[in-house]
Amino acid sequence: MMSEVYAIEGMTCNGCVAKVQQQFDEDHRFASAKVSVEPSQVLVQYEGEPLDISEVASLVAKAGPYSVLDNPSLVSPNEATTSTAPSEAGLNNLEQSRGFFETYKPLLLIVGFIALTSTMVQVEPTQPLGGLSNIDPMLWMRHFMAGFFLAFSFFKLLNISGFASSYRMYDWVARKFPVWGFIYPFVELALGLLYLTNAAPLFTNWATVIVLGVSSLGVIESNLNKKKIQCACLGDVFDLPMSIVTIVEDVTMVAMAGVMLLLI
Repeated sequence: MMSEVYAIEGMTCNGCVAKVQQQFDEDHRFASAKVSVEPSQVLVQYEGEPLDISEVASLVAKAGPYSVLDNPSLVSPNEATTSTAPSEAGLNNLEQSRGFFETYKPLLLIVGFIALTSTMVQVEPTQPLGGLSNIDPMLWMRHFMAGFFLAFSFFKLLNISGFASSYRMYDWVARKFPVWGFIYPFVELALGLLYLTNAAPLFTNWATVIVLGVSSLGVIESNLNKKKIQCACLGDVFDLPMSIVTIVEDVTMVAMAGVMLLLI
């Protein structure tokens, strides 16, 4: 088994990594390929004759405005196993190296703020305990869903192409139809507005069950296959590894939409 490391210019984020990684994953000449942004490189393993650098450069260029530097480094199988460890620790083993809360702090804070806001909009200071005992669960869920979709679509819209690249790494629909990754943030935005206005509750909840239900299947598959990839729930703004947290997030939203369908 031959192993080589190629330095890549032009990659600046995990969205870039996802684009380049996809090109190597789809090329059956490589037994494996590990792309990282720090350091900016790809480590490839393959059988047979040494690769022509133009073959690797062509794959990298297909992913975007990236280029391969000359003179790849030959590495031994043992070095190939360990040479990308720092970059993998940044994503693949992020939870272990930084701790659960530090890793998922952006996601937990956002969900916490949305839950708090959904509660506070129903608080009545003149009532006992601020009126907390009179909170309408149906209204709370609608407000939470609105805040969830509006906030999460915001982060995706900051870099749609970066989100789309990460999303198609695990979503079934985006994998088959890449354009879905570019449409999805706007679908979330529309769902957020619909929940906020309560304009079409039956359609809105069914759409949520279907859209997030299908998305959840891809997330579950990735976790079962132990794929170490970036979660795209907050776009490519934060390095969030795909994990059981992502499954809980999606399944909870599907469950809430299902409950609201029953209560309409």
